[in-house]
Amino acid sequence: MQLDWLLHPLLSQINTGVVVLDAQYHVVFFNQFIARRADIELAKVQGQPIDKVFTDLPLAWLRRKFDSVLNLQVPAFSSWEQRQYIIKLPHLRPLSSDSRYMAQNCSMLPLTAPDGMSRYIVLLIEDATDAYVYQQQLQQSVVQLEQANRTDGLTGVFNRHYWQQQLGYEIQRAQRYQHPLSLLLFDLDKFKDLNDHYGHLGGDFVLIELSKVIASLLRDTDLLGRYGGEEFGIILPETGLTGAMQVANRICDKVAQHKMVFNQQGIKATVSIGVVSYTEQTVDELIQYADTALYSAKRQGRNRAVAYQPGLEAAIKKIK
Repeated sequence: MQLDWLLHPLLSQINTGVVVLDAQYHVVFFNQFIARRADIELAKVQGQPIDKVFTDLPLAWLRRKFDSVLNLQVPAFSSWEQRQYIIKLPHLRPLSSDSRYMAQNCSMLPLTAPDGMSRYIVLLIEDATDAYVYQQQLQQSVVQLEQANRTDGLTGVFNRHYWQQQLGYEIQRAQRYQHPLSLLLFDLDKFKDLNDHYGHLGGDFVLIELSKVIASLLRDTDLLGRYGGEEFGIILPETGLTGAMQVANRICDKVAQHKMVFNQQGIKATVSIGVVSYTEQTVDELIQYADTALYSAKRQGRNRAVAYQPGLEAAIKKIK
């Protein structure tokens, strides 16, 4: 039959893609919106199956949609959030995106010809690339905000609030599953002297540099955080006291051997570390015990790791 009734200038000029299929899903018409973006001419593909005209279609999914539209004579719809696109059409907007293709809202409508006999499916394809890119940017901003809320602005490790929150979660997990857990607290030895000699920029440089060095020695499951000033903490899940002391001693050795250069000046730094293993303590108690062990390491000469043991507080008082 003649389809001149479809070819009204408005149909060809609207800024929405229009594709018309017959009951066998052959292409009988598409407008200039589709022709320009897909770079095809209607006359050359008219009458061909849709999957021969447009490549990489989700054909099985489309057939289910088309069957529903034809058999039930009800519209169907797919948004870009459900499926980014139906037909691969390059978007023509100067927008940053991780995809070359237009995001689409697609309506599939039943259509009966004026003779009352022939049935068709009309695909209306709306360009939703702006919404897609905006959503991407929004998600990236949310991720960046979440990252900023949990990381230390100087060193890039976890900040105190987030790190201490994670310690609480790890204590709950260790208690629930009866798994080992250890905590390290450490700080840079004689950090005030570093600041006085090299300035605060030099002190910041050392904090940043050693954060990277120490992070490289840890597992993905370990949690490194800046507790305050030059003091840091490391949560070691699934790690008992013996394993934690091995990590602490490795950190001491690595830091002492690490060569740093700031403004053409060599800087050497060491750390003192307090180590404690979880045995039903609260968050505050675990941190207090690790801090006591750290203080003991300082009193014993620095550049070393000390494990917390009951009675350590009394032993510290005897150290001159």
